[in-house]
Amino acid sequence: MAGAAAEQRRLATVVESWLGRPVLIVGDAMLDEWRFADSDRLCREAPAPVLTLRRRISAAGGAANTAVNVAALGGRAVLVAPVGADVAGDELHDCLDRASVWDRTVNVPGRPTPVKRRMLAGNQILLREDSGDPEDALDHDGVSRLLTALSCATEELRAAAGGEAPTLVVCDYGLGALPAPVRAWLVENRQRYATVALDAHDLADWRGLAPTVVTPSFAEATRLLARAGGTTRPTGGTELHLEHPDGDPADGPSEMTAGAAPGAVRADDVTAPDPAQDRSRGPVGEPTPGEGRVALTGDGLSVTGTGVTVNTRAGEGVDRAVLAESRLAELRAHTGADVVAVTLDTEGAVVGGADGEPRRSHSTPVPASHAVGAGDAYLAAMTLALAADAPLPTAAQLAQLAATITVSDTGTCVCRRDDLLAALDQPTGTTSHPALVGGDELDAIVAEYREAGRSVVFTNGCFDVLHRGHVRYLEQARALGDLLIVAVNSDDSVRRLKGPDRPVNPVEDRGALLAALACVDHVVVFEEDSPAALIEAVRPDVYVKGGDYPPELVPEAPLVRRLGGQVRTLGYVPDRSTSAIIERIRSHSQDPSPHINDPSLSSRTQAS
Repeated sequence: MAGAAAEQRRLATVVESWLGRPVLIVGDAMLDEWRFADSDRLCREAPAPVLTLRRRISAAGGAANTAVNVAALGGRAVLVAPVGADVAGDELHDCLDRASVWDRTVNVPGRPTPVKRRMLAGNQILLREDSGDPEDALDHDGVSRLLTALSCATEELRAAAGGEAPTLVVCDYGLGALPAPVRAWLVENRQRYATVALDAHDLADWRGLAPTVVTPSFAEATRLLARAGGTTRPTGGTELHLEHPDGDPADGPSEMTAGAAPGAVRADDVTAPDPAQDRSRGPVGEPTPGEGRVALTGDGLSVTGTGVTVNTRAGEGVDRAVLAESRLAELRAHTGADVVAVTLDTEGAVVGGADGEPRRSHSTPVPASHAVGAGDAYLAAMTLALAADAPLPTAAQLAQLAATITVSDTGTCVCRRDDLLAALDQPTGTTSHPALVGGDELDAIVAEYREAGRSVVFTNGCFDVLHRGHVRYLEQARALGDLLIVAVNSDDSVRRLKGPDRPVNPVEDRGALLAALACVDHVVVFEEDSPAALIEAVRPDVYVKGGDYPPELVPEAPLVRRLGGQVRTLGYVPDRSTSAIIERIRSHSQDPSPHINDPSLSSRTQAS
């Protein structure tokens, strides 16, 4: 127990050490859009579900989500990327602003912002629509402005860090944000950055960068090895052997086959059949064009990724982790990286450094819709840890932990510093601000939370007679972000809204009860009938109202969305409302005698 606690404190020390570290992120920024719908019938035209849209969430994606994760983990994140002069681009700017990312993106008119739109019903992704194409190349002016932004952002970060060389993260997802001139500039200016992390669909495009760390997926790693050209390594026993063609075929993808070396005898198979007679040792399946994903075939013998087929029939228990471990040295050689971390989706990662010792980390399997962006959290934490001079085993531990704790729900994954410290059972460094605050204090408090990368949920109401429905509602609201601010109507405001006989409890009591709830972080009183002025001041990430109506009917919805926030409505507990409780109390107090001996009424009154 003591040893585990000491290890957690050691890891937490690294998390604290990277606070404020300057990081420049460059690459393909995109917008993730999540549309949640209900469906209870099929349409007449086709066997397709009829969907009723209930809510929509937008989040930073790609390089932008990596920047958001760096900021949320406590780094000082600056994003340089081309962004379209369109609605999606405006939403992306709002996402970056809410996350306290320094937005140094370059607006490129006529080039749309890449968007991934997902439609879900019952938390199941039904379809995904992608916009943005590698064909949307940057023109000469766009490249020139991007290079200027890169140079200026680099010096801006260096100045903010007192002359310290910043860290660079390159996110190249093949959407055209990093054409050859930009790649060449980054290679030529490599010395301006202390630590360089590279996440690229095609690692071969980045020869000469000499990154500190690369984080390819299994498919990206195998593609690089296949294209590296190939000599066949002599093997024996159970060592894996990979072979591939001398070059990429002109009309198709590369192929790499992993299996027992020709003529080799497995240690557990002394009576191995003649390889010439055993066709099962050859390639299995066809290369599948796609999006860098890896799928295991039904026979369990092959793993297929983009342009790569890997036959894993090399002995009992061979899996992707074993394959990756066997080629870490070659991946380091081909990329020029000090560290290679091959990510294996929900199976964790395999990490190797100069010492040649592979390190395996594991993750908890989750639905794919929960893991969107988890790789960005992994990349951000790995980069920050290495930039803080953490040993490789420590960096690998923290990166895997950051990716694992973000996958609890559907949406784009973001790991926050407080979440990481909480997972290490360490104090999260919450502020000393009181729960009950004045309106004039709110700006400073919210700014402090924003600087720490925390998301703000805001709700308002009279909360006259606090009851079970209120408590559940506030707990659900708190679950939508990192902290909950509750605005309470003053007594005069309640009278104007509810009538001269309300409130039953003065605002001092109502505020104190709300502040005592564990789910409520701050309570503020407002005099107006509408919370619009407070919403302007707080700029909440999520604005919550109670009710069973759509968010579009919330009067404050246009204001919240204009400020870049989301609107959510949460249903109340049935038969639990302030008005109903007050009416029952009044009814009982006016005529108590007929019910004195009625135990059922007595119990109901006590529960209310």
